[in-house]
Amino acid sequence: MSLADLLEISKQAFMYSFFLYCISFIAFAVSVIGKSWRNRDPVQHERKWGRLSFFISTVGLLGHLLYFGTRWAAAGRIPVSNMYEFMSFLSMMIMVAFTIVFIIYRKTLLGLFALPIAIIVMAYAAVFPTEVQPLIPSLQSIWLYIHVTLAATGESFFAVGFAAAFMYLLRTVNFDGREKSDRRQRWWVEFTMFSIVIVIGFIVVVFAFRASGYQAVFSSEQVVAATETSPEVSTKSDSVVYNMPPIVAPYNSKTDSMQSFLGMNSPLLHAPSWIEGVTAGRKLNTIVWSVIAGAIIYALLRLLVRRPLGKLVSPLLKGLDPDDLDEISYRAIAIGFPIFTLGALVFAMIWAQQAWGRFWGWDPKEVWALISWLYYSAYLHLRLSRGFQGRKASWLAVLGFLVIMFTLVGVNLVIAGLHSYAGTN
Repeated sequence: MSLADLLEISKQAFMYSFFLYCISFIAFAVSVIGKSWRNRDPVQHERKWGRLSFFISTVGLLGHLLYFGTRWAAAGRIPVSNMYEFMSFLSMMIMVAFTIVFIIYRKTLLGLFALPIAIIVMAYAAVFPTEVQPLIPSLQSIWLYIHVTLAATGESFFAVGFAAAFMYLLRTVNFDGREKSDRRQRWWVEFTMFSIVIVIGFIVVVFAFRASGYQAVFSSEQVVAATETSPEVSTKSDSVVYNMPPIVAPYNSKTDSMQSFLGMNSPLLHAPSWIEGVTAGRKLNTIVWSVIAGAIIYALLRLLVRRPLGKLVSPLLKGLDPDDLDEISYRAIAIGFPIFTLGALVFAMIWAQQAWGRFWGWDPKEVWALISWLYYSAYLHLRLSRGFQGRKASWLAVLGFLVIMFTLVGVNLVIAGLHSYAGTN
């Protein structure tokens, strides 16, 4: 079978698994929401639809594994070396973790929260270039595959822990209470909802402007300081292509070409001086557009349902035992932590020694991986303390996964470093 055939099978398997996950999510929703639709036996209804939903998600996972295997065969290496491949692998491992936890606990409603995470991560992966690219020399190591696959596997269990913890909060927070503590809890639940919608907003604007073919080109000249090998100060010209209208143009740049968008024929703002480089300016522009799109989508949803999103979802969870959700969250994180420790820290340091000649540097991705590890270490330590469970532990699990997502997404968008080769935006 030719390389082109393998890549086409991989592409089709990725798309089929994505659509099957979406169908499975709808089936999970029917299994939960449909219990109140005048069913004579709501328990039987949930059991029947739950089995169907899980079967569809399992078929989708098999398609995802087919994507992974065929791309591996086409690339001649494990496909985890750029942002498209890594996020695709992460979404696959989220589904593996969900499948394992579902088999153990048989909680149908878990699919209603775990499936959207996998779907969003897959959609985010599709934002990046899908071409098979040759590895740069520093990535040509078996330690890359061990490091990345184990780190992603650990993070996938953190994602399931986040889903269960967020379900616990939606189940236990009093959305009708008037106490100050109730208002604070409701605000943070809604903020978490808003954060998720911002990620969706990012995906929407990227695909929308990509479909429209929008482009704007900026260039700038940067001063290159003198060195021992090159004692003269020189300048370097650099350019960047924007695929979204430039609300924020690169610092100290000029416009080479720009398509008009809603009457906007020039950038609205330029990035501040501390955000240097044309690529950094594009990343800042992406963040601004993501927040704007997320805010618009969130506002439209609020207008449509006429209530906070958390209050809308909360009644669906009344039949669940909060203690079960609390245990699922803890068990998932407890499984993921040692795997994450090996992948993101131990084997990562071994690879760093081979690739860069040092076990540890202060690269932003390394720092945030350490922050994530310390955070979950504190979570597990506190969890073993008497009385530290329930709502307190759930909030820590939710915030911990937001830290993980910033490490995966935010660091690439905001901060430049040795790991910036992982993808472009």
